[in-house]
Amino acid sequence: MLKRARGYADEAARRRSVRDFSAEPVAREIIEQCLLAAGSAPSGANRQPWHFSVISNAAIKRKIRIAAEEEETEFYQRRAPQAWLDALTPFGTDANKPFLETAPYLIVVFAEKYSLDKQGKKQKNYYVPESVGIATGVLISALHHAGLATLTHTPSPMKFLNQILGRPEREKPTMILVVGHPSPAARVPDIKRKPLDVIATFLD
Repeated sequence: MLKRARGYADEAARRRSVRDFSAEPVAREIIEQCLLAAGSAPSGANRQPWHFSVISNAAIKRKIRIAAEEEETEFYQRRAPQAWLDALTPFGTDANKPFLETAPYLIVVFAEKYSLDKQGKKQKNYYVPESVGIATGVLISALHHAGLATLTHTPSPMKFLNQILGRPEREKPTMILVVGHPSPAARVPDIKRKPLDVIATFLD
């Protein structure tokens, strides 16, 4: 068990966010298996309050990029406080998001505020942010385990995603997960993770 735990920790530590993707195709079956892993996540009252819209269509990706860059331009030019912009400086991010078109897949994660039963009546979902957060974490881990790179992208607000993807009002978009292979020229910032004694406390 300890060997498996160490192996998984080592594999997880190698996961890095990528902003430069290649257009190299990815088999749909790989994405499907990773989504099945995500769908196995625990959820409040087993409501499974998530929906994953998987986009490979170039025209739809283009629409998403245009809408996202409009929001990102507002963020960088008007909405973001200077402290936030300063924190982003080492990562070299800006309002230009070419990866939304270049990467072979975008997975938009939606949180279902409530469900509908077979009669079309509302069913309350419980612990929705927590449940969707866990499922998204499992999805990212599964994609990394399969050998794919990911980037979590969260333009704000994201209501344009409901419109472009035809999702109902009861679903709230939480992020765009960009998925594919890194570009040969991809660069990642030299970041450090907090050590165990900082992120955890053991009460023996």
